[in-house]
Amino acid sequence: MASKTETQTMIEVSGLSKAFVLHTQGSTRISVFEGLSMEVGAGECMALDGPSGAGKSTLMRILYANYRIDRGRIKVRHKGEMVDLASSAPRMVLEVRRRTLGYVSQFLRVIPRVATLDVVSEPLRALGVEEAEAHDRARTMLARVNVPERLWGLAPATFSGGEQQRVNVARGFVAELPILLLDEPTASLDAINRQCVMGLIDEAKTRGAAVVGIFHDHEVRDAVADSVFDMRETLAASGEAA
Repeated sequence: MASKTETQTMIEVSGLSKAFVLHTQGSTRISVFEGLSMEVGAGECMALDGPSGAGKSTLMRILYANYRIDRGRIKVRHKGEMVDLASSAPRMVLEVRRRTLGYVSQFLRVIPRVATLDVVSEPLRALGVEEAEAHDRARTMLARVNVPERLWGLAPATFSGGEQQRVNVARGFVAELPILLLDEPTASLDAINRQCVMGLIDEAKTRGAAVVGIFHDHEVRDAVADSVFDMRETLAASGEAA
């Protein structure tokens, strides 16, 4: 793994506590995290590690403000200021997602019948980039991740799993946002395309992006991660699995 250097903090999580209440099962309360804290700096990739059920994907969704938390702060650096997503209004959360916080999930979720070129260029258009330039940058990114040009005008819903994942990656990296959340970005990819994604992560780090990732492929994790956050420690603290 690369050595960690002194950098500007981009993500700061402190005192995070989260539990799910199963209302259909006698209001059973399942604790996920209790007092979790972490920091990620500019140019750093932190890998979340731990067994299935440790809460890795839950933490990623919390960082993206998809889940509400019980206690704590989720701060990200947005336009030079630390913004607490846990207490921000929905409008601010959407603004942070548009300009600062990118998320590559395990599955491509897009509007049906929208062409792949438009799917990938959409984050750029949301930033005010003109359509022609956004399409040019999307074409470059699609070629970079080896999506065949014959597919660019088609909707990706019928693509293979690996093709959809590459479209997902292209969409997540095209806008070069300052913070990236990657939930198994190399899942369903062959060795050549795993190398492509690893290259994109390294380039993002070089330009100063902060990356938090789940990498079940340990070869990929060891190549791109500067630090590992062991989710088993959060399980020990809360006493229960997610």
